Amino acid sequence: MNETRHCHGCGAEYAFNRTPGRSETCQCGADLKVCLNCVFYDTRVAYQCRERRADPVVEKHLANYCEYFEFAKRVYVPGKTANLREDQARSALKKLLGD
Repeated sequence: MNETRHCHGCGAEYAFNRTPGRSETCQCGADLKVCLNCVFYDTRVAYQCRERRADPVVEKHLANYCEYFEFAKRVYVPGKTANLREDQARSALKKLLGD
């Protein structure tokens, strides 16, 4: 599978070799410089950010001023915005419990 930098909302590929600005949006209207597109975004840690120096951001889907933002490269799965590892864990738990 090919890892790309893409919009968290619609999956459109971000083709530029630079970090998006705070005012940059995708064709779907979603902001691009958001926590959901960042390599440090992780739902399993405090404030959902692995960069400890970053200020907490409440609305992860809106553009922010974070100076540690780094656009994540990942495999785009249509219709999936959640964490793949989390989905695999839920699936294994359902199998275990017989749901």
